[in-house]
Amino acid sequence: MLIINPKNLCNFANQVLQKSGVSEKDAKIVSKGLIQANLEGTDSHGISRLPVYTKRLMDKRIKSRPKIDIKKISPASLLVNGDNGLGHVVTYYSLKKGIKIAKENGISSVAIHSSNHFGTASYFCQLASQENIIAFICTNSPPGLAPWGGSKKIFGTNPVAFGFPVQDRPPVIIDMSTSVVARGKIMLAKNRNESIPDGWALDEKGNMTNNPSEALKGSMYPMAEAKGYALALAVEILAGVLTGASISPDVKNIYNEKLSKKANVGHFIFLIDVNKYKNNSDYDGQLEYLLQLIKLNPPIKNDVTVRYPGERKHAESRQREANGIKLSETDYNELRELGKRFNIQFPE
Repeated sequence: MLIINPKNLCNFANQVLQKSGVSEKDAKIVSKGLIQANLEGTDSHGISRLPVYTKRLMDKRIKSRPKIDIKKISPASLLVNGDNGLGHVVTYYSLKKGIKIAKENGISSVAIHSSNHFGTASYFCQLASQENIIAFICTNSPPGLAPWGGSKKIFGTNPVAFGFPVQDRPPVIIDMSTSVVARGKIMLAKNRNESIPDGWALDEKGNMTNNPSEALKGSMYPMAEAKGYALALAVEILAGVLTGASISPDVKNIYNEKLSKKANVGHFIFLIDVNKYKNNSDYDGQLEYLLQLIKLNPPIKNDVTVRYPGERKHAESRQREANGIKLSETDYNELRELGKRFNIQFPE
């Protein structure tokens, strides 16, 4: 593993995206989102995604400068046409507009179509928490998950995330795929020539596999079995059906070199302004009491720390900011080649 300074890595991503035709402002949004994923330990959604984003920008399968259309369809509802832009960019501007409406009305909903992979949903939950806004965010994705009892993948891993602002503490962030793990972790294992643990995925014949290549041909295993499948269906209805995006069987995979059509990923966001409820509830006090109950809970082992969701990622982020981001040799070499292509020095 090689260790790179996060600021230098972010600057590198920023330059590459601008060379790919993305505006300076939008390049900063994407590069910050990618590096934040690495800082939190979600490397499968971090800088390793830059090469494929760049490929799709250069071959025009993703628009570098989309004309994002954010339409107000009710006092508290937005419908967004992402115009096939980078998912980070489309979601960022949609979220900012949704937050503004939530502060006016107490709540807002944002339905997004014609978007692309947006990285980690937790990144956008954190942005909302900074504005004292509770966020629920979900997205569909290319097929990777079979319905419970079925053998053919239909649903994406369809992640769902919640963000809750906390006074004087890191926000509570719950971000999870509806499969046992995100598909990106299997892609990362393949790139690193590593096997995957039991219970992550099935091969094309429906058998458990430790081979990431066979897993990518087959199906992800749903989180909590039938319950994970049901949650994937709920996300599909919100992010695919309601928004007017493609449903997962028709969402195009940007890693597939043979495809030329846009991905048409859908996202759904629901926002709640905490301040609107503070006259009727002690949100800050009650949440702090609840978190204290969690933190003071006796651990099952002496070397175990009881944390609330989001706390580990916050600690990991602080540590990696100070000590650097680890890259596999495969990612390092691929990013260096990307830099050479655009005549940009990769940070050593």
